[in-house]
Amino acid sequence: MASQTNSAKKGKDMKEKTLTKEEIVSEFNELRQQQRSIATKISELEMDCKEHELVVAALKHVDPERKCFRMVGGVLVERTVKDVLPALENNKDQLGKVIEGLTKQLETQGEELNEFREKHNIRIRGEEDEGAKKDEKKQSAQGVLVS
Repeated sequence: MASQTNSAKKGKDMKEKTLTKEEIVSEFNELRQQQRSIATKISELEMDCKEHELVVAALKHVDPERKCFRMVGGVLVERTVKDVLPALENNKDQLGKVIEGLTKQLETQGEELNEFREKHNIRIRGEEDEGAKKDEKKQSAQGVLVS
């Protein structure tokens, strides 16, 4: 079984070594897109969390027996403040946990992206780096340039 694992690793290493520049660019762009989508989702969830905070803050100063309306699964439901407030607070807490998890995932994705970038010597068009310009003169036609 260990020999199968080793041969799978060797096959993977061989595949990675034979990637063309187009495949490297494609994979790099895919990693960047995944990172962007995670960041967008975090942003959306943070806005939802802020909305929950505003509603919770507004309802805390309202009579608990007062009726209010809540959207549940696309349906507007009539409830009392005392029924809705704990559910909103719970949702806000859950959103916070999801945001935390996605933030960790974003950091991991960023590290993976940087490792891939360094491994394949990828430079992004428009980045101005003095050290890179000096290295560029030394290493002619090495690496991949991504826009």
